[in-house]
Amino acid sequence: MNPYNYTMLCDFYELTMANGYFISGKGDEISIFDVFFRKIPDGGGYAIAAGLEQVIDYVKNLHFTDEDLAFLRSKGQFSEEFLAYLRDFRFTGDIYAMPEGTPIFPGEPILTVRARAVEAQFIETFLLLAINHQSLIATKASRVVRAAAGRPVAEFGSRRAQGADGAILGARAAYIGGCAATACTISDREYGIPATGTMAHSWVQMFDSEYEAFRTYCELYPDNATLLVDTYDVLHSGVPNAIRAFKEVLLPRGITKCGIRLDSGDLTYLTKKARKMLNEAGLSDCKIVVSNSLDEYIIRDLIQQGAQIDSFGVGERLITAKSDPVFGGVYKLVAKEDENGTVIPKIKISENAAKITNPHFKRVFRVFDRASDEPIADMMCIWNEDPIDESQPLEIFDPDNTWKRKKVTNYYLRELLVPVFKNGECVYQSPDIREIRAYCKNEVDHLWEEVKRFENPHKFYVDLSQKLYDEKIRLLREKGSQV
Repeated sequence: MNPYNYTMLCDFYELTMANGYFISGKGDEISIFDVFFRKIPDGGGYAIAAGLEQVIDYVKNLHFTDEDLAFLRSKGQFSEEFLAYLRDFRFTGDIYAMPEGTPIFPGEPILTVRARAVEAQFIETFLLLAINHQSLIATKASRVVRAAAGRPVAEFGSRRAQGADGAILGARAAYIGGCAATACTISDREYGIPATGTMAHSWVQMFDSEYEAFRTYCELYPDNATLLVDTYDVLHSGVPNAIRAFKEVLLPRGITKCGIRLDSGDLTYLTKKARKMLNEAGLSDCKIVVSNSLDEYIIRDLIQQGAQIDSFGVGERLITAKSDPVFGGVYKLVAKEDENGTVIPKIKISENAAKITNPHFKRVFRVFDRASDEPIADMMCIWNEDPIDESQPLEIFDPDNTWKRKKVTNYYLRELLVPVFKNGECVYQSPDIREIRAYCKNEVDHLWEEVKRFENPHKFYVDLSQKLYDEKIRLLREKGSQV
């Protein structure tokens, strides 16, 4: 759907490093990079993976145009041999990723790239852009939808989104996270996310009276009449005029499906009063929709206060993830391969312990309790470790506090990273977005309730196998001694 070739949407240092790798003879060395994040937004207990479909589209279409090459030549920093190489540049490596909609946790690879150094380095920026943005919005949407406690949530944020892609792909991510609909029409056309919406205050102001505005709308759209009742006075004008329009236009046609929307004021007080008025008028089927700078905390409070709300429209605080607007995913080299195909682990060390990376080419398993189907922990292993025998007890431990150990029995494992590209060819069929949304809901539903708390959630552990832990400690000691 996008007219742009995003090949040049990269940090400039991706190009200077790629040129350097090429000139120094390192360009064809097989390198392994992980995408992971360090902190869950809003202090939550889990995040949601999203953005893989856009990564796939980008990698499939990765190429340099003549205009791209002319621009790079004008910078005066790139060799002609490198520019000639870029003319036929394509991604030829492997990518593994967690499916969209998967609950994810800090420190574990949610996407792994194994490719020639030039290729693996170059795609860093767009991969992070796609995954950071949509994972952030999907995570926020999941929180908002859980706060709504079964009431539908529509994403209303296009006008406050940060750019066109922020609106379009933000709506996609919000739907994955659990939203039922979007106000963004193009997201319906492109992704099949149900578009919804009826009127703004300007519709009401355009007519000589509020009643005329409501009646006209009901006549035009009798099967989708949700009337905005707070242009003037909700209880003395808006709701009474809506009731009159519904009774005079819809009920004679046998239509009882209708709704009112409030976008301002004390929503708890007003919805309680409006509900009483609607019921007394015989319109108990009329739904009450609210909007107005909502987030998960406001929604939770409204419900706890007894507000009579059937569904929510959530805009700016969802589409921008206003309370914590940076996902913080990073892209780090974790291994290389020598000419014989031997994997050589790499580690990044920092005085900030949270920034020390987990080395090696890895597999990630989710450990489930067989009786409840609830996930117990995730575990990272070196790619060629012996398979785990699920009939035997499994000891897992906290890699930061290794004395915290637990023996798990009656469990099963599910591998989380699935092949997406092999030798440059896409081997993954992206599911329909409705399948992704349903998968996400099922996965979140099976998380411990303690993990899903908004405040002080239980930490879901991401453990290392003993072999991977020992290798990390070895590298820390070896590289640390070189400082």
